[in-house]
Formats: sequence, structure tokens, C-alpha cells
Amino acid sequence: NTLTDCRYRFLSRSLTEADLPFSPVFHGRRKMIFKIEDVTVYFPYDNIYPEQYEYMVELKRALDAKGHCLLEMPTGTGKTIALLSLITSYRLSRPDSPIKLVYCTRTVHEMEKTLAELKLLHDYQVRHLGAQAKILAIGLSSRKNLCINPKVVAAENRDSVDAACRKRTASWVRALSAENPNVELCNLFENYEKAAENALLPPGVYTLEDLRAFGKNRGWCPYFLARHMVQFANVIVYSYQYLLDPKVAGIISKELQKESVIVFDEAHNIDNVCIEALSVSVRRVTLDGANRNLNKIRQEIDRFKATDAGRLRAEYNRLVEGLALRGDLSGGDQWLANPALPHDILKEAVPGNIRRAEHFVHVLRRLLQYLGGRLDTENVEKESPVSFVSSLNSQAGIEQKTLKFCYDRLHSLMLTLEITDTDEFLPIQTVCDFATLVGTYARGFSIIIEPYDERMPHIPDPILHLSCHDASLAIKPVFDRFQSVVITSGTLSPIDLYPRLLSFNPVVSRSFKMSMTRDCICPMVLTRGSDQLPVSTKFDMRSDPGVVRNYGKLLVEMVSVVPDGVVCFFVSYSYMDSIIATWKETGILDEITHQKLVFFETQDVVETTLALDNYRRACDCGRGAVFFSVARGKVAEGIDFDRHYGRLVIMYGVPFQYTLSKILLARLEYLRDTFQIKEGDFLNFDALRQAAQCVGRVIRSKADYGMMIFADKRYSRHDKRSKLPGWILSHLRDAHLNLSTDMAIHIAREFLRKMAQPYDKTGGSVGKKTLLTQEDLEKMAETGVQDMVY
Repeated sequence: NTLTDCRYRFLSRSLTEADLPFSPVFHGRRKMIFKIEDVTVYFPYDNIYPEQYEYMVELKRALDAKGHCLLEMPTGTGKTIALLSLITSYRLSRPDSPIKLVYCTRTVHEMEKTLAELKLLHDYQVRHLGAQAKILAIGLSSRKNLCINPKVVAAENRDSVDAACRKRTASWVRALSAENPNVELCNLFENYEKAAENALLPPGVYTLEDLRAFGKNRGWCPYFLARHMVQFANVIVYSYQYLLDPKVAGIISKELQKESVIVFDEAHNIDNVCIEALSVSVRRVTLDGANRNLNKIRQEIDRFKATDAGRLRAEYNRLVEGLALRGDLSGGDQWLANPALPHDILKEAVPGNIRRAEHFVHVLRRLLQYLGGRLDTENVEKESPVSFVSSLNSQAGIEQKTLKFCYDRLHSLMLTLEITDTDEFLPIQTVCDFATLVGTYARGFSIIIEPYDERMPHIPDPILHLSCHDASLAIKPVFDRFQSVVITSGTLSPIDLYPRLLSFNPVVSRSFKMSMTRDCICPMVLTRGSDQLPVSTKFDMRSDPGVVRNYGKLLVEMVSVVPDGVVCFFVSYSYMDSIIATWKETGILDEITHQKLVFFETQDVVETTLALDNYRRACDCGRGAVFFSVARGKVAEGIDFDRHYGRLVIMYGVPFQYTLSKILLARLEYLRDTFQIKEGDFLNFDALRQAAQCVGRVIRSKADYGMMIFADKRYSRHDKRSKLPGWILSHLRDAHLNLSTDMAIHIAREFLRKMAQPYDKTGGSVGKKTLLTQEDLEKMAETGVQDMVY
């Protein structure tokens, strides 16, 4: 999370009032209490936006109906605090049936922001209501983010941290330490275990930093404490994977009650998250690693046969009785859960041919041999799971039911053999993950074998994908299990496509507009350069010298007009590299650097973090900077370029996925056959939501302002731009749909001159009330929401 941490690293600089966001989300005397029907809402700010109030009204409708909802809320309008205020107030209004809020975010940075908002809200509610408003709210993340044992957290990646933790907390390691004092344990975990039922968090809102501080103070492990407190907490904030990935959800989220309200924030890409949770890729290096894992497992089996054969016999007897695991495992022994969804896991005995440890290893050897043979191909192959399993059965003698149990059987065996180096055994875990999924699902998946990456055909790199095409598979248990699921983001257009992709029926589906006192957003569609040649990143045009030159001249002209920060998004890393190389040769890059400093996003997180930090420094000191980024990179999703860090964003081209990808083509075919979604419709939808996500980075509050240039002639077509969010379309004038570079420069100058003028932040003087007070809400309660003026 180094990449997102740099968002708040500013140099000391005296900011003017114009720099500061004037928003109820940041300012106010914190004293708003109003009613929405039978719910008294406690809102910790002095004013509220009209769209925040409407958002709460629609959210309450969904909670009352005990159904799911889709809500698109413009960026920078206080969506998070509106959601938290309504749901916590709703809970207070119904003390007999308190609901639990599970708030899912994409990044740790977003989790911390949400908990900071909740802390402010909680303090306000407690001040007004006393002890009855007290709640327990926690953020839950991986060991890497919560561990405070310096020897464990020093490991290089998350898997290594998990393994280092397990080496000190597994039950057999702790038992061995009683006989051998040289065995290293984790004192924090030992203290937590000794505290037993007294290891509790007092009421309050705990960020990850708060949990670490509490753990240091008490001498308890904050990770296991947070895991334990999930069942008692009123509000939990964690990652999407904790609910959508069956391997993680089976351990972390299995105790959540049905009355929980689940919120997926920034959920515009939720379908992709669902698909990734159920997809597996196997390469040659995976098979080599898995063979090494099996050799080590075989050695461990032989060692146990010689020293403790009873343990292997006990495991065999358990498996005969149909118990794959030893009941409830202690926290230190828990591993990832089954990769299949809960209702698809067979509740019966493990097949006889894999009950004995050596027999199971022999089955895995045959599976690896078969997969290795399938990777020896010179052509792209695609087949269904049914066909693949049939071929596997005929050639390797492994039945479908055996495949289904591979993951659980490996889990049981690794516990029996007391293996703690789980990071070393990732290859064999991946293979068993693949086997269980391919044996469980017949529909919604494809097996795709590629002999090389199509973008580098001269390098042999065979890969076998088990690719999930149906996003509804992973999220269906969530919709079925919980009373209300809220899917919300600033980019959910067209909103009617999500119920089809995720296969659910929302009781509320609503897209809100942004109320403004001035037009602080200026979107433009640039279709041609100053020489009137059309510009586009279409495959047959993107390398055209005229297009590359016009794209460069656009930026040269803009950096001479626009102050502070300019952000440019390209459709891919390769296109960004080639276009910048051409600009360097032709002298365009030198013209840009004469006006502003230039920084790049790379695929290295540390380099990008440093570039972002220096970009902000250049903007802070008045030098100004340009940041070159990629539409589907890290920066497009997690970094905000608010205020002077982003006065202009240029989207070079339409960020379509790589349309020759065999996985994408298989998914498009599945969507067409199953959900009747045309290939073109889905590709346009996916590209435009990504473009909207990129340009939305520059507006983070209503006092902010910025320009958005869609530099591609295809944006002028109705079928493309109609898929942009309503809050962008409402500011996209007809006169700005077919611009040349000269016209765009003229519009930019006029816009910046207009933004420099003073304005009434409440909107009262122009008849547009954009900041509502307590009195305004009381009047609205009498006249109705529809009387609000936008």
C-alpha cells in the first residue's frame, strides 16, 4: 500500500482558501439531526448536500424492503458519510433487531478513510445519545498490515508473513516448545491465548493503526484479536476478498449473521473481482514447484511412518468417517478454506482412493503429469470443464469426485504432517485449487491453454487457465445469505447492466446527479488536431505519425495554459512507451518539459510511488507537473488528483481490454449465450467505465474544479459517450462534442478564467441550494424531496 500512502504526503505550503475543499464531508460545526420517516439520522456536519439526503432516502427504502440496491453517487459528494450515517442511525432506531454493517473496500487506504469518517460519526452520536450509541467497529486486514512482531513482519511478502506467523503459532509448534525451550514462539500470540475470553476490545472505532497500538499496549496479537472480534463487532470494514473469495470467506466471514447489511464501495469493477476469485492459472514453473512440494511431502510421510505411524492411521480413520478436518481448528492452525462456493462443497466422505496419504500423493503425481502433457502444445486449445475432466479420467484415471476433494485432502494432509512453511507449498496448493474447481463446476468456466503470450509470440511460455466467466457465481452466496447488499460507486453506468452481470434483482436502482453552484467540471471530446486530422487509438490509427503528433501538440498547448498538475492516461503501458519515445525523437517531450516537469507510472510500485511523491512536490512548489499513467494501472484506481494536483486530465483513446485475449473472447461468448449481452455492448461498457474512473480522479469535492478531455473521435458517437456516468454527461455540452485542439485551448482558457472568480458556496444567491441546513430539511419534509432545486 506504499502507492496509496503517498496521497497524504504534502510539503509544508500555505494553502489559500480556494485550495481547501468546502464540503460537509470536511467542515462544519457537526450538529445535524433530522428525520427520514421513522429514522432519526445523526449527521456529523453542519450542512448536507441534496444528493446525500436523496441517497439516504433511497438507501432506507432498500433496508426497509430487506432487499439489495444499486446506487451511483457522483465522486466528491460525501457518499461514505451519507451511507455510514444512515445505516448506523437505522440500527439505533431498531434496538430490538440490531443489524451488523459489513463495509467492503478495494484498498487499505480506502478502509482507513472509511474508519476515520466512522470515528467522527461515532463520537458525534455518543455525544448526543450517550452509552446507547456506543458500537464496536474494526478494520480487518492481512497479517502483513496488522502484525507487530518485528521478526514476522520483516518478511518480504504477504505469503511469507503468513508462513512466518504459522511457524510460531501452530498448535504442534507450541506443544513442541514445552519440551524444547529453543523453539521460537510469538509472545504476542501466547499472551492473547492466555487472556482467553478476556481478550476483548472495548467499544470504539479501531483503525489498523489503533489495533496495532492496542496490541502493543496489552501485549496481544492484533491480527488474531481482530479476527476474534469479528463476531462481536457492529461494524466491520475489510477487503472484497473476505466475502467474495471462498478460500478466505470460508474462514473469516462464516459467522456473520443474516441480518447483516453488506456494502461494496467503489464497486464498478465488482464483476471482475468475482471472476478473479474463481479463476486459476497454471504455468510450467507451477508444475515444477508442485513436484518439489510432493517430493517433500513424500519424505515427511516416510518420516512419520517411521516415527509416528499412529498419526497417519488416525487421519485415515477420520477420513473413513467422513471428517476431512479435525473439527474446529485453533487460529494458528487455520489455513485457506475450500476454493469452491459453500453450497457446492460435497458433505460426504473423502473417496477411498485418496484416503491414504501415499495414495493421494500418487494421484497428484498423475495429475501433474497429465497437466504437464497438456502444456506441451503448439496451438491454443479451449474446452469445457466437462470435456477436460473426461479426458483426465480416460488418460490419467482420476475421477471427477476425486478432483473435488483435492483441496480439502491436501489441507488435511498438511495439518497431519505439521507443515508450517505454507508459502513454500503455494504451487501444490494452486494445482489442488485448480483440481477442486474443475471438478466442481461444469458451467460458467472454460479451460484455455496458450503456448505463448500473443504479445510476445517468440518466447515459449505455456499457460493453462481455468477461467471463470460468470461473475454471479461468486456473489450469489452473498445475495442469498444476507438481508441487504448495497453496491455503490461513482461509476455504475449503464446501471441496468449490473443486475444482468451479477444475476440479481435490486429493489432500488438509482443514479444521482451532482448539485452545483457553478460548472466546475468541463468535459470535452477532442476528435481532431489543429491540422483537422482525426485522432484515435484505434488499432489501424494509433501508430499514425499524424495522430501521435496531434496528441503531443494537444499536451504542449495545454501545459502552457493550465496551471499546476496535468494527468494523462493512455490505453496501455506499451502504447504509452511508444508514444513517449516518438515525442522524445520529435522534440515534443522537450517542449512539454520546458513548461512542466514530467513523471511516469511504471509497473514497479516503488518507482511509481516515488514519481507520485515528486509530482506532488512539483505542484506544491508552483513548478507544475505532468503525470503519465495507464488507464488500467494502479494510479487509475486508487490515487486522487484533487485540487491543484489535477486541473486537467487527458484520456488518450478508449481503454478497451486486449480484444484478442482468448479469456476475454470466451467470456464474451458466455455473456452472449447466457445473458444475451452483445459483445460490443459489454466491451463499450467496460471501456467507458474505466475511462470515467480515470477522469473522475480530478474532482474530489464541489469546491474543486477540473477539465476532462476525451481525446478520441469515437467518444463523439452516441453509443460510446451515453455509457458515461450521468454526472459527467450533464456537463458535456453539445458544443464540446467535436473539438479540434485550437477550440479545446480556447474553451480551457475561458473555463479557467471563470473558475478564478469568487462564488457563493451555498448556492443561495443563484437559486440553487447545494448546501442544505437543518431548517431546509424540515421544510423539505413538509413539501417533499422533489421540490429541491438542482
